Amino acid sequence: MKAEERRQIIAQILTPDAPISATTLAGRFSVSRQIIVGDIALLRASGLDIVATPRGYQLGESSGLLRTVACIHTAQETEQELLAMVDNGCTVIDVVVDHPLYGQITGQLSLSSRYDVRQFVEKAQHAAPLSSLTQGVHLHNLRCPSEEAFHRVQEDLAALGLLYTQTNG
Repeated sequence: MKAEERRQIIAQILTPDAPISATTLAGRFSVSRQIIVGDIALLRASGLDIVATPRGYQLGESSGLLRTVACIHTAQETEQELLAMVDNGCTVIDVVVDHPLYGQITGQLSLSSRYDVRQFVEKAQHAAPLSSLTQGVHLHNLRCPSEEAFHRVQEDLAALGLLYTQTNG
């Protein structure tokens, strides 16, 4: 199979709903994982909106309202925070920290269900979250079905003491 044909098939396989790992794609096409990473880079360069998540590659979503929420919490409170977001129907697109040396650092998440959160929290047991670089302060970009859903997220985070405000910052 030629590289262009492989990239066309990859573009057809990817969806916004189910991430596919580079390792899985590499096995399917009998190429190395690095070849797939290169294919993804070329597909992105051609204009395809491909998001890298902790569980693999998927197409970006284009529906819903994009909103940003500022949070502060310990690593042990991560699950509560993320559940407050997905339980209100929002997708947690990423986490962003403002590092004093490197500037803005973003980690892709793409979490939209309790299952996604559980998987992320299990992986996070073996690594420090980005927010550990900024004493727990960070942003999340969310895709919300409505303004009301975003307001519920803010209310729930405030009730949990995880919403970053001038009084707790």
